[in-house]
Amino acid sequence: MLHRSALWLRSSLLAVALTSLTAGFAQAQTKVHWYGQAAFRIETPSGGVILIDPWLKVPTNPDKESIAKLARVDYILITHGHWDHIGDAIEIGKKTGAIVVAPYGLQYNLKSVLGYPEAQATLATGGNVGGTIDLPKAGAKVTFTNAVHGSELVPPMVQPSAPGQPAAIASGNPVGYVLQIDRGPTIYHTGDTDVFTDMKLIAEFYKVDLMLANIGGHFAMNPDRAALAVEWVSPRQVVPMHFGTYPILAGNPAQFKAALEKRGLGGRMVEMKPGEERTF
Repeated sequence: MLHRSALWLRSSLLAVALTSLTAGFAQAQTKVHWYGQAAFRIETPSGGVILIDPWLKVPTNPDKESIAKLARVDYILITHGHWDHIGDAIEIGKKTGAIVVAPYGLQYNLKSVLGYPEAQATLATGGNVGGTIDLPKAGAKVTFTNAVHGSELVPPMVQPSAPGQPAAIASGNPVGYVLQIDRGPTIYHTGDTDVFTDMKLIAEFYKVDLMLANIGGHFAMNPDRAALAVEWVSPRQVVPMHFGTYPILAGNPAQFKAALEKRGLGGRMVEMKPGEERTF
């Protein structure tokens, strides 16, 4: 009888432990907040905070106090040197102490031209296509992927430029990012890019849970081309971005969903509004 009681007690304790462990994993959620354009805040299950292309003052963001409300930012990921993607990185970096992750040429210019704190922008987090960087404060790692675009930095202090002087500074390669989050989703942020066949390599190396895809057209993919990119990357879900900020970015989610449906992928789109947050 004593032996049976001991076995029952041991089994019960094991069941409780497994239930608690399972509940802990079930409660570990990743929060994704879209400010507008290509700007996202990602809160990881470990409590880390990552910003991508942090233009928080984008006109479509309904919360004009977004920067003031930032209590913690561990990392800022910037895909390329255009002003709508660097956004408010310098102000946020100085306010929060965030470490910047960017293509090396861009990261160097962020320090030397725009004044990003040098201690927060070292060689350890300046990379290039194919490289993977650990983000221990956020319980994640990020890999630089190719993007077909430009990456010219146009600092405000050189506008207008003196005659014969460059108004734009080359700032490394444009990139996208594959963010692998411990106990969370794998997220692919395309940056600004056209669709390109090497997107098939992303599906070769990663099982993407969430793709953040530009669809606005003119400067990068339109909805039809973005739908092909989704087919090649094969994410579980896709959120359209980089549209509607200005009339020239005319692609819209309705067009994108229609293009996805033609490829049998319509159920994968998750439409978000600027200022909205979802868990994945």
